[in-house]
Amino acid sequence: MYQLLDGKATAQKIKDELAVKVQELKAQGKKTPHLAAVIVGENGASLTYVNAKVKACEQVGFESTLIKLPVSVSEQELLDKISELNNNEDIDGFIVQLPLPDHIDEHKVTLAIDPMKDVDGFHPENLGRMMLGLPCFLPATPAGIVELLDRYDIETSGKECVVIGRSHIVGSPMSVLMARNAKVGNCTVTLTHSRTKDLAEKTRNADIIIVALGRAEFLTADMVKEGVVIVDVGITRVEDSSKKSGFKLLGDVKFDEVAAKSSYITPVPGGVGPMTIASLMLNTLQAIDMK
Repeated sequence: MYQLLDGKATAQKIKDELAVKVQELKAQGKKTPHLAAVIVGENGASLTYVNAKVKACEQVGFESTLIKLPVSVSEQELLDKISELNNNEDIDGFIVQLPLPDHIDEHKVTLAIDPMKDVDGFHPENLGRMMLGLPCFLPATPAGIVELLDRYDIETSGKECVVIGRSHIVGSPMSVLMARNAKVGNCTVTLTHSRTKDLAEKTRNADIIIVALGRAEFLTADMVKEGVVIVDVGITRVEDSSKKSGFKLLGDVKFDEVAAKSSYITPVPGGVGPMTIASLMLNTLQAIDMK
């Protein structure tokens, strides 16, 4: 029988802990952490996600600022806004919600963010510091996954870990974190992707599989061994007329059949998503300490 890696409940615990820390900061007359989020255009999924981040700030007692820019905003206007946030002493950390419209260069935007305020952990300086094991902001989703595995006391040392997907946001940093010398780490990691040959052969040997591909129900029961630990990062909207919203959310894992062979598995939704937001909150608190 598998155990659910409940990201929603774990994230709530983290938020409760953060709320206590914020109360302590306020009692000591110290600054309240302030997170800003910039969103360009009206992407439905992005709006939902940003609103969840703002709501999480309220829950823990952080200050938050939401900056909405029209889809027609020029690249220069966005860079000017980032410069303004970099120089605003009151704002401890900020994120620019991805994806951005096609006419804006995401790399330019990422590079423009002050690494000391880059609470998403995407700036090359933070990624470089992560590689060297130096203090930095870890990318929010991989950090959230590490935190989830840690809080469920999942043994990772010496285990075979397969990461599916090599994005700069999840897959690549995840492979680094799972291999590093740390409590959650010391895995032998195989980073796989669309060009990997005999993927199923690799996943069948894995003790831990982290799937971040963005392809609904990609990982099936015949691709995993008994007792595997599964972390499903994917989330795809699929039309479903029986639902009030008109769609259902599916992960990258065919949940029911893979769960039957798993020791631990994350649900979608309610697994990795809430942990990403909790990580963002932890990074924002860390921004104050790093000052």
